[in-house]
Amino acid sequence: MSDLDSAYAHCETLVRDMDRDRWLATLFIKPPWRPHVLALYAFSYEVGRLREIVSEPRIGEIRLQWWREAIEGERQSEAEANPVSQALLATIARFNLPRRALADLVEARRFDLYDDPMPSLNDLEGYCGETCSSLFRLAAIICADGRDPGGGDVAGHAGCAYAMAGLLRALPWHASRGQCYLPADVLSRNGALVEAAAAGVSSPALANALWELRGRVRRHLQAARATLAALPADVQPVFAPLALVDLWLNAMERRDYDPFRTLIDPPQWRRQWALWRWPGRQPH
Repeated sequence: MSDLDSAYAHCETLVRDMDRDRWLATLFIKPPWRPHVLALYAFSYEVGRLREIVSEPRIGEIRLQWWREAIEGERQSEAEANPVSQALLATIARFNLPRRALADLVEARRFDLYDDPMPSLNDLEGYCGETCSSLFRLAAIICADGRDPGGGDVAGHAGCAYAMAGLLRALPWHASRGQCYLPADVLSRNGALVEAAAAGVSSPALANALWELRGRVRRHLQAARATLAALPADVQPVFAPLALVDLWLNAMERRDYDPFRTLIDPPQWRRQWALWRWPGRQPH
């Protein structure tokens, strides 16, 4: 096995162990493209977990800068020594992926390092677009063999639906560290306070704000699904993770749901069944 093959194998193991739902969804992608999509997901995982592994934001900033420079080709020898960056750079070259999109993803992750509130719904959707919609778009380019398959609106809506639902799932975790991704304008419009949300304090006002946000997620999900069939058949499986969003939202709408104490974690068999029933699947 070559060093590059080992790097791609490392990426698959990382995604399988740390983001099993995404790994399961990639099983519907044709084998020639699957390792490259997994390299993207492994990269996203690495830059998304920095807050958990660094002792202070400054160190996280340094690490993000390293990723930006690696993407731009400025740290070739160091990047080749890291299996995730090695596989990512090979994927970028193989499919001529836009480096700007990857650099923007890295830049958006700076928000994670701090406790600043999310100012507005527009800012939240921009964050989701740069961190998640871009992954869908880049994976779609890979599965179109380096061509732009169109459907940018599908990726945009899909990323907002998947990422926003994921952030709502993560409320207990974020509140435990005093962080709040809920947009301040939505909280204010419903009479809720950012400070209370960051501290994990529930209220009827917060429940109304969360209901509004779930409605926004459902509209993004509906918009993505409405245009998915127009994409090439080989590209459609990229969007299989959307099958999980309904599971998460339905669990949040149970009467006993507590946004800061209820863990939204459907059983593995239900997640796999949802993926299997997803209409765009093409098992290989």
